[in-house]
Amino acid sequence: MPEIAYKTKKFGEKKLATIALARGFIDDYRRQGFNLTLRQLYYKFVSDDLIPNTERSYKNLGVTISEARLAGLLDWDAIVDRLREKKGQTHWDSPAEIVEAAVNSYHIDKWDDQPTRVEVWVEKEALIEVIASAAYPLDVDYFSCKGYVSQSAMWRAAQRLREYEVTEQETVILHLGDHDPSGVDMTRDIQDRLHMFGSDVDVHRIALTMQQIEEEDPPPNPTKVTDSRSDTYIHAYGHECWELDALEPAYLVNLVRIHVEDLRDDDLWTESVEKEELEKGLLAEAAEDITRKLKKKGK
Repeated sequence: MPEIAYKTKKFGEKKLATIALARGFIDDYRRQGFNLTLRQLYYKFVSDDLIPNTERSYKNLGVTISEARLAGLLDWDAIVDRLREKKGQTHWDSPAEIVEAAVNSYHIDKWDDQPTRVEVWVEKEALIEVIASAAYPLDVDYFSCKGYVSQSAMWRAAQRLREYEVTEQETVILHLGDHDPSGVDMTRDIQDRLHMFGSDVDVHRIALTMQQIEEEDPPPNPTKVTDSRSDTYIHAYGHECWELDALEPAYLVNLVRIHVEDLRDDDLWTESVEKEELEKGLLAEAAEDITRKLKKKGK
């Protein structure tokens, strides 16, 4: 765990208490298999009534966390920025290594024979790793909308979904978004534009819903009256809105899993899993054969 100090900093008791709480939250989430964004950590403080839900509180927490990391009091891997990550080629030390990696990364399309094809779309890029931890083991494609989806991305999605529909698969998108004027409207927008581009997909909004808000009690925010859709939203829901980030990652993972499995034929899934494991075994044998040959050549 890289707690590396780059600056010397003295903290008052209040900030030290905040840092200690942050460490506790971070450790708890890590035990569940999650890293946090600053926004998710902030909502944990808000949900536990430790700080008010204001922009000033968010900025103050961000400053404290940044200073704590620079002073070596928090792990540099503890808070992630999923919007700014390096991309590049993968490198290997030997041909056997890449074949061994292929064993782990080899997957057949286990939804190819399913009556329904499912995708998971989430409004925010910052939550894509949370969604991935649910969707990946279920072999479900997932997509970050980044707000309202661009026209070109929506058109490409419709063409992709139409290819599934030609084979008589039903198509379903599970959509997760904020419960605010634009976030609620995005579900409608996705459905309408995909239909316009020729797809028969059904878009199911699985979060955030008013029922989840009543059950999970995430901290509210004031509805932005500058949003052109605010009048309709306020008439239906009032002057408060809620962010998807405020829900626990484990809750979101379980939510996606339940909805995907509800749409899956488990007998067909089991057959596909068995086929995939058999074919992975063939790759493993090839990796072992390459390793033997390299050893004979003294490499």
